[in-house]
Amino acid sequence: MGRYNPDSAEIIRRVALKPVSIGLLGLGTVGGGTVKVLKRNAFEITRRAGREIQIVAAAARNLKHPRQCDTTGMRLTMNPFEIVADPEVDIVVELIGGLAPAKELVLKALDAGKHVVTANKMLIALHGNEIFAKAQERGLMVAFEAAVAGGIPIIKAVREGLAGNTVEWLAGIINGTCNFILSEMREKGRDFAEALAEAQALGYAEADPSFDVEGIDAAHKLTILASTAFGIPLQFDKVYVEGIRGITALDVSYAEALGYRIKLLGIARRTGEGIELRVHPTLIPARRLIANVEGVMNAVLVKGDAVGPTLYYGAGAGAEPTASAVVADIIDVVRTLTSDPENRVPHLAFQPGAISDIPVLPMEAVETAYYLRLSAEDKPGVLADVARILADHRISIEAVIQKEPRHGETQLPVILLTHRVRERELNQALRRIEALPTVGGPVKRIRLEPLG
Repeated sequence: MGRYNPDSAEIIRRVALKPVSIGLLGLGTVGGGTVKVLKRNAFEITRRAGREIQIVAAAARNLKHPRQCDTTGMRLTMNPFEIVADPEVDIVVELIGGLAPAKELVLKALDAGKHVVTANKMLIALHGNEIFAKAQERGLMVAFEAAVAGGIPIIKAVREGLAGNTVEWLAGIINGTCNFILSEMREKGRDFAEALAEAQALGYAEADPSFDVEGIDAAHKLTILASTAFGIPLQFDKVYVEGIRGITALDVSYAEALGYRIKLLGIARRTGEGIELRVHPTLIPARRLIANVEGVMNAVLVKGDAVGPTLYYGAGAGAEPTASAVVADIIDVVRTLTSDPENRVPHLAFQPGAISDIPVLPMEAVETAYYLRLSAEDKPGVLADVARILADHRISIEAVIQKEPRHGETQLPVILLTHRVRERELNQALRRIEALPTVGGPVKRIRLEPLG
């Protein structure tokens, strides 16, 4: 028996409702990708959404700039506020980025009774609590899948696919620029500056890469993930953030020799005392799947109490991967346009009245293992002094690498892996170790997570 395949005209005839009108703010990389995906996949999107979706207006900084997409049928303007005020627009899609004027535009769109789709992780991480409260008050949706990990549907996975679980922890490679740099350092033996220059040459890093390499971008995304996973308010200001500028080719090489890879991870963990929120370079066992995510790719590992560990992998940026998430959000909004606002999926996974103010732990209260690299004089008893100080603070050593000094050298590198300990105890021990006359300079520390 043959399968019934209705043609596109019949599908459209079935959809008797008026097409949903989109107002697009931003026609850059992601905006152009969104136009392409909506137009190329219009037939499939209509079948899934139940209504036709049309971009009726778009705002761009420069109307004469060559476009990577077909803007036929769209009213173009340089004033995004015109689109927000346009009564014809049903859904505003904000792809401008940053805080100004994005925040004002989103709030005005909600005031005008329009649903919002955004890819703006900074806006959600810093002002999402205010935005979601207004949307809830007005019975509107704010969808933000594309704000975290590009094309990976991680928000939907955590918010809906894992809704039956208590999420215990999550750890993610959520900044492609940093992952590319660390991959280059490991695979080609480059130092940080060389790997960064390569990332900039390939367009993976900005001329000023601070936002990425200092960990701020990853911290915005972790803020959103943690709220969705644990049902807590968005609290970017409480995330511990440490970037990758201090990682050397030596550290990458020693980690490899010990069976580990260094990745910039965003980690959120539920403990009996509160929630850990931290972004920092991390040693991961090389055998873990997430340790083998290379280049600009992203991956998020989520541990649920019922399902166990689950891994989500894919492109964390780019025109069409990010547009994939934007369009999926648009479809979700369209599907719920006629539904009761009280029965929609909550913005941050948990019902608004059930958001819980579980405390976020300071970094000193976090417990983890550590990689330590120190420069010590080539004398008997130095390592014994270091081990004694660690023992005084109840810090156990798991592994030691002590390199032979080269000819004429009086200082040699010593690498230690510790068992799990509170950071407060380690800080106290390191102050004593750095005060030893036989130890030169500060001790390099990189946190270590087995992710088992």
